[in-house]
Amino acid sequence: MTTKNLKQVDKAALGFIANGGAVLGSGGGGDPYIGRLMAEHALGSNTISVVSVDDLDDDALIMPVAMMGAPQVMQEKFPSHDNFHKCISTVEKLMGRKVSALFCIEAGGLNSVIPFIASAELNLPIVDGDAMGRAFPELQMVSFTLGGIQATPMAMFDEKGNGATFTTISNTWTEKLARAITIEMGGSAIVALYPVTAEQARNNMIKGSLSQIHRIGQLMTEHGSNATAAIAEDQGGVILFQGRVRDVERASDGGFTKGKLLLEGQGDFRNRTTEMRFQNEFISIEEEGRSLATTPDLLTLMDVNTGVPVPTDLVKYGLSVYALGLPSPDVWKTPEGLKLVGPEYFGLDVDYVPL
Repeated sequence: MTTKNLKQVDKAALGFIANGGAVLGSGGGGDPYIGRLMAEHALGSNTISVVSVDDLDDDALIMPVAMMGAPQVMQEKFPSHDNFHKCISTVEKLMGRKVSALFCIEAGGLNSVIPFIASAELNLPIVDGDAMGRAFPELQMVSFTLGGIQATPMAMFDEKGNGATFTTISNTWTEKLARAITIEMGGSAIVALYPVTAEQARNNMIKGSLSQIHRIGQLMTEHGSNATAAIAEDQGGVILFQGRVRDVERASDGGFTKGKLLLEGQGDFRNRTTEMRFQNEFISIEEEGRSLATTPDLLTLMDVNTGVPVPTDLVKYGLSVYALGLPSPDVWKTPEGLKLVGPEYFGLDVDYVPL
């Protein structure tokens, strides 16, 4: 796999990033489509500079801005443009300094494009990297937590103008309190958190992930319905299953979209069935009690006929899909990483075996 580093993002590149982000969203993170439209509107005919964290001054303050909440809600309740300004300026006031660049909290789903809205409006560059290398459902599930970096000070605003700030004793407490407020805000909110210096980020950020999802988006455009096989080959992944969705159980629970689905085998997988579980993102796939793959490796459903990812909140009965598995960033394969995002955390009684 050879990925060319991004330097500028225009509307065309933004489209690739949105599509690639949907793949690394692992079924969750929200549909990037709405965020892409908002970012394109903010961008106009201009471009956004993409920078390496290694090229920033050590004391440069950088920060992600993101959308928090259940993907089902995000489809219906769009953020206000004012929210991005409010979140960033609030954290700047709390920190007593200006932000030099923005980045994605996760390289998947809606939050792979949300920072571009703020970047275009505030004329700030985007850092080529993120804190997950995919999408995860909870705020503390970032590489910065493993590096001992605090999520707060944090700001959040809803589309009505309600706002809140947090100073917490741990990133897990940030998740608990922010999740409760998000539910009261109607299920989704814009947040700015994990303000870090470039020096801190260099040792804790998953570098190059923006270029990676751009590359995946290009593959989707080039290969169409055959994109799943092309992505698997290019990204060191594997097609774990091909089948038709036979049953879906899905519900909003505690600010998350949780559930499971049953796949009935097709093609080379005929006469076999698998079950996939999700909490916003897919967390496991198993066949007759035998685990095929689990978090933190990425599990994504890809439409057999279009080569487009199918998120957990939109998957429906009768759809023919591939279950694509992609390897996790190395940081999550450590004992500390597995404690934070491995199968045991999500209540799965299975050992993690890397793809």
